[in-house]
Amino acid sequence: MKMLKVGTVIVVDGEGKARDQHGNDVTKFVPKHKIRALKGDDSICMELIKTKTGGTQPAGRTQLRIRDRSLYDSLVAQAKPLTQLDNRNDEGQEDVERFIQDSMALKPENLLISPIKWKYLVRSVVRGKNIMMTGPSGCGKTLAVQSVAKALDGRPFFYFNLGATTDARSTLIGNTHFNKEKGTYVADSLFVQAIQTPNSIILMDELTRATPDAWNILITVLDENQRYLRIDEKPDTPTVKVANGVTFIATANIGSEYTATRVLDRAMLDRFSAIVEMEPLGLEDEVKLLTMTYPNLNEDTVAHIAAIAAHTRHQVKAEDAKVSTSISSRLTVEMAGLIHDGFSLADAAEVCIYPFFSDAGGAESERTYMKQLVQKYLPTEQQGNTPWENNDQITK
Repeated sequence: MKMLKVGTVIVVDGEGKARDQHGNDVTKFVPKHKIRALKGDDSICMELIKTKTGGTQPAGRTQLRIRDRSLYDSLVAQAKPLTQLDNRNDEGQEDVERFIQDSMALKPENLLISPIKWKYLVRSVVRGKNIMMTGPSGCGKTLAVQSVAKALDGRPFFYFNLGATTDARSTLIGNTHFNKEKGTYVADSLFVQAIQTPNSIILMDELTRATPDAWNILITVLDENQRYLRIDEKPDTPTVKVANGVTFIATANIGSEYTATRVLDRAMLDRFSAIVEMEPLGLEDEVKLLTMTYPNLNEDTVAHIAAIAAHTRHQVKAEDAKVSTSISSRLTVEMAGLIHDGFSLADAAEVCIYPFFSDAGGAESERTYMKQLVQKYLPTEQQGNTPWENNDQITK
């Protein structure tokens, strides 16, 4: 029971995972026989206490004693969320460090992200930072945010697609309505409700596709020294304060190939103190992802899809690049799904790959290049060979 503090109260779920009253995973610190005793029992918990004289154990030793579950529930209700901790002092520092280190157990298997980036993301959320997730389309930015929100179970989660927003004020502030009894009034938007929800995680997807009007509204909301939203549509232009513990996470596509995006100005970028860069998967991780998603898919087929995608990701970075974009993991998963449903690799490439590459230039076009690339793998698929062997154009 080393690393557990006296006063810690734990419960164990049906899968044998122990959690303390702060929501931390403490399974590895709890003896296995205690895990078995608590597993799946919703009526009891265990509290770590120090023994006193007169008991069966020597005085001063620690032991887990069975308690009524109501003790755990009451402590959970009283516990101060990690996100409310002041980043400038040591209040709850041990809890924060332990939670961050244990957070790898909360990462879903299908989210392939480096341990350091996952822990940085978790730490930034716990500390209430404004976080910017960058990377190419389909690399897992939104999945990473959804995963960390799920890992921090119990925290309210709100999703806003700013790229699909046409009227920034109605989306972020609200709409003006008329009622015979009330007269003209402003109905608050979901965003206004979200920023007033303590400890909520607010995902602002596709920030680089939002309008400048949206950015202007968000400037004061995201500023750590202001954290408010002014509603000019209401009488006396009231301000809505951002609640304690609210974490804002934005996703952004940054690069010359995203022609419909806008370049974020410096003022907006400065509002984000944490930047997590998501990169395209390497060859081996791509194979792992596809195998996890479609475990019954032929290994050679998985290898072919991953190899084609890896080739484009390598090629797009070359000095004499033949293509201007690469195949995302979102597309490889879609291709695997099509083949799982009876399509051939050639069919999957026809509908999933070629539309993303221009046919301008005839025989020298990007689409022709991709068709020639895919063609190389079609005979190999039938032979069952591993496609990336002896191919120095594909890097892991």
